[in-house]
Amino acid sequence: MPLSKCPKKSETPWKEWDRKAQKNGLRHQVFAVNGDHYVGEWKDNMKHGKGTQFWKKKGAIYEGDWKYGKRDGYGTLSLPDQEAGKYQRVYSGWWKNNKKSGYGIQFYGPKEYYEGEWCGDQRSGWGRMYYSNGDIYEGQWWNDQHEGEGMLRLKNGNRYEGYWQRGMKNGHGRFFHLDHGQLFEGFWVDDVAKCGTMIDFGRDEAPQPTQFPIPEIKVLDPDGVLEEALAMFKKTEEEEGE
Repeated sequence: MPLSKCPKKSETPWKEWDRKAQKNGLRHQVFAVNGDHYVGEWKDNMKHGKGTQFWKKKGAIYEGDWKYGKRDGYGTLSLPDQEAGKYQRVYSGWWKNNKKSGYGIQFYGPKEYYEGEWCGDQRSGWGRMYYSNGDIYEGQWWNDQHEGEGMLRLKNGNRYEGYWQRGMKNGHGRFFHLDHGQLFEGFWVDDVAKCGTMIDFGRDEAPQPTQFPIPEIKVLDPDGVLEEALAMFKKTEEEEGE
């Protein structure tokens, strides 16, 4: 009695076509329907490895690392400068899950840029900001604002060293009025000095010293007086908040 063999089950043609159409490895140029295009490496039909993406609408270009379709690793983002007629670098640094994360440099203008740590597209961690007006902030950041300990050095040389919260001076700090030869040390709330002491500091070398020197204060316990004043201020704030 003859034996009959069952034919092998054939795969649906579209599955085989789809598998062959999957992009893997290096591709010269792949266009999207909106005009965007990408040149670089692929894996499982996603941008993965080294590659360059061009966005037609904004004219932006990203060159760097990709991971499963998202910017991940080290890369540079550039935008066109209409006046100069060339591309200007906007950000160079590390990315994670399509957002700036890790160390990087962001350019906000010809004379304004930030270098430091990022988290989720926000300046967070340690960083230094160079402002267009000549001021420089160096210290801690959180959610794109000064937060924690930091120093702000103004264009004229004066500087603040101390604590920050929500982008403003909050907590203990020292303000060096080097143009007048004075130093204020005390407690700040939302950029306003609430209580502290002012002394002469480098008055002889100051370019615009105050007319009269600050007289020496004869206090047996100046630190205790300041601590008591600070405690009274905090108590008043708590009562007003109730």
